[in-house]
Amino acid sequence: MNSMTGFGAATAPLASASLRVEIGGVNRKQTEVAVTLPRAWAALETTVRELVAGAVSRGRVNISISLQQTAGGTVPITINRERLAALTAQLAELENTLGKPVDTSLDALLRLGVLAEETESDLPLETVEAAVVPAVQEALQAFLTLRAQEGANMKQDLLTRINTLRGYRVALMERASGVALRHREALLKRLEESGLPIPADDERIIKEIALFADRCDVTEEMTRLESHLNQFERICDKTEAVGRTLDFLCQEIFRELNTTGSKANDAELAQMVVSAKTELEKIREQVQNIE
Repeated sequence: MNSMTGFGAATAPLASASLRVEIGGVNRKQTEVAVTLPRAWAALETTVRELVAGAVSRGRVNISISLQQTAGGTVPITINRERLAALTAQLAELENTLGKPVDTSLDALLRLGVLAEETESDLPLETVEAAVVPAVQEALQAFLTLRAQEGANMKQDLLTRINTLRGYRVALMERASGVALRHREALLKRLEESGLPIPADDERIIKEIALFADRCDVTEEMTRLESHLNQFERICDKTEAVGRTLDFLCQEIFRELNTTGSKANDAELAQMVVSAKTELEKIREQVQNIE
């Protein structure tokens, strides 16, 4: 079981700078992979996307790739030799015309395009790819490890809450078993208070109690609920993506609880159902973050 949220990062040397890869994930119903990288490296997006998509089956994954200057490092300077050759003759002619030297300081050469700081587009794509792929794999491994750790914690929380639902199931069955008897006693009491005493073995009383007991019987719901809880626990032990399956089981558990509540005809039993639904909602919130 894995969580859909996590983070992983990696760095790698690239030319005179440092390559930085960051991977973060959030919950989504489907798989979404978003890649952000320098425009000059756009051709590598498909490669990066395939690396991540092959390891993730659900959730949104954001990958950021950037080139950062190392601390204390110098920015490489490239010389446009063709432009320098073209300007040399023009500068000499200009100096003769003006009768004084022309500004050829570093700032001037930068403005004229003779000198330029090295950028992402100046690096060969093959060199960039050779650094990007292992860095993405390293960040991805850290990302997956964190998701697995968080998933293990979520599993323990889910199993604890499923055990709480088991306790509610037992209490519901115990309370439901006496609903028909309590209804019989209440019915006889109301008839007696109304001045219409009827023997407890009267056929009409027996028929009314039998019909009421049938309407209030939640044996099937409790049996299916036990099956869903057992299945939930078994699925939690699987290593593949189980989020959608657990979400479906939560819907089935809710359906059984809801039916039990509608059949209850008993205030205390109805309150137990509300408490069980509250616990189930906490489980559903956790399941939304499971891959």
